[in-house]
Amino acid sequence: MIEKTLMIPTSAGFMETFVTHPEKSSPFSAIVLYMDVWGLREELFDMARRIAGAGYYCLVPDLYYRFGRIRHAFRNDKNQMISMELLEPHQQEAVRIPMRQLTDPMVVEDTEALLRFIDRTEPVKPGAMGSIGYCMGGRHVFRVAGAYPERFRANACLHGTRLVTPGEDSPHRSAMKAEGELYCGFAEKDVFASIQDVDTIAQSMKGAKARYQYELHLGADHGYALPDRDIYHKSAAELDWQLMFAMWQRQLGAC
Repeated sequence: MIEKTLMIPTSAGFMETFVTHPEKSSPFSAIVLYMDVWGLREELFDMARRIAGAGYYCLVPDLYYRFGRIRHAFRNDKNQMISMELLEPHQQEAVRIPMRQLTDPMVVEDTEALLRFIDRTEPVKPGAMGSIGYCMGGRHVFRVAGAYPERFRANACLHGTRLVTPGEDSPHRSAMKAEGELYCGFAEKDVFASIQDVDTIAQSMKGAKARYQYELHLGADHGYALPDRDIYHKSAAELDWQLMFAMWQRQLGAC
């Protein structure tokens, strides 16, 4: 496998991006992994390696690059990442500050820079590609799938946050513009995505062009899909992987 860290030019500076892909049989279909609130770390890189191992070119951009090189990881005595609600108030605030500064339009703009870069210089197939996002990254998947439907045709949102908001600019309305396929993994116990939100998204996607599929994982908490977390739900996460790889195979193929 090839691994490298690139500094991708954007209108706001240079965005550090982890990239991994197979050594042979290029070009590859690309998949962008959108980070969660904690920022870039080895846990996300390992998931990118899993995607690349199936024959894809996977990028993990540091969307906090405008605000510095931000990395958060608070661990318990089992070396598991501690969930937000178990942190001290000052620790929670430190994690949330860059999240509040990062807007959805910034992510859409940075994604355009990613597309320009890979189309010009990298061993990536033209046309259809995929995405996967965790937590706030799940919302970003909704945004880019709606902004670039001709490119992002196989998209996955896992325990996404603020997916349904008041007004016409709600992220779920962006998802309605998607084409190809959209998969969502939801946790039964998630304060950031209520059962009402799950139903709202399902109803809205009935009129969309994209094929929509979702799973509501019983017993799972917000953050369940991240293997280093204290609330990791392995069976739910593995079902997500099974469904996502099948979707990417249908829409993108593999090497």
